[in-house]
Amino acid sequence: MRQQLGIKIGAFLVLKGLRILTLLFAICLISFLLIKNSPIDPIQAYIGADMLKVGPEQREKIAEYWGLEQPPTVQFLNWGSALLQGDLGTSMIFRRPVADIIGERFLNSLVLMLTAWTLSGFIGFFMGVVSAMKKDTWLDRIIKWYCFTLASTPTFWMGLLMLIVFAVWLGWFPIGLGVPVGVLAEDVTVGDRIQHLLLPALTLSVIGVANVALHTRQKLIDVLASDYVLFARARGERGFLLFWRHGLRNVALPALTLQFAAFSELFGGAVLAEQVFSYPGLGQATVEAGLRGDVPLLLGLVIFSTLFVFAGNLIADLIYYVVDPRTREGRTL
Repeated sequence: MRQQLGIKIGAFLVLKGLRILTLLFAICLISFLLIKNSPIDPIQAYIGADMLKVGPEQREKIAEYWGLEQPPTVQFLNWGSALLQGDLGTSMIFRRPVADIIGERFLNSLVLMLTAWTLSGFIGFFMGVVSAMKKDTWLDRIIKWYCFTLASTPTFWMGLLMLIVFAVWLGWFPIGLGVPVGVLAEDVTVGDRIQHLLLPALTLSVIGVANVALHTRQKLIDVLASDYVLFARARGERGFLLFWRHGLRNVALPALTLQFAAFSELFGGAVLAEQVFSYPGLGQATVEAGLRGDVPLLLGLVIFSTLFVFAGNLIADLIYYVVDPRTREGRTL
């Protein structure tokens, strides 16, 4: 039995691997074509404020150095061959290897996204359980109103609102950045980093609770309406005991799966939140690379973000594939 399960999981992972390879190629090609056809001049963006001091010959040398004088097909093939050797290229903005920039920025984004992901998961699950257990009461209506409102709220708008209220009016948090201004790197404490992290993390988690809460609420309502729960009520089980024995196991797995599948929304929200709070993460680097035509950096970030989102969806699929036999047999839930 275990051997058969292992073979099925192996085939499942191989199929997922083929899918991610085709997805990466398509995304990289589309991103490359969009950058090449954008109105942004990468040489002008590279030169910056000194563009009036740079003559045509110097522009040609810069284009030759970065390979920008070659046809787009040649540029893409050269980049792809270097990628197969493990080289993501050098960023035109930062003048550093793309891999180093991604590694440095990813640590900041990872802490932000994990904090928001954990908070939104626990808070959303708790709100969904309370809403289902108190169905059609004033508490249920408040939670539903809260979730429906935040589900349609843009991340950047919520971030600006949080900045105005908690940073400007109340002064509880710093206005932005990842560390205090004017402080040397070796003098920055863990408390300073946490203080700069909390507001963007709260912004992402406040918005992220809606999907988990509404999904958990509906799933638990269906469970509470089942025959075995009605029988448990007839035996005198009520409240938390009823949920603990019959509801938790049935709603925890779908909520956890949905939370892993929300990696794409979390990453997209982090891009906007990092811009609002000037937080030095992958999101801010992505925007800078796109606005300044940094092809190597943008393509490297596209690959990394695709793998990150795919990893979340893969974990969600694996959980269902291992736990629920119906998915292995090809039947729908």
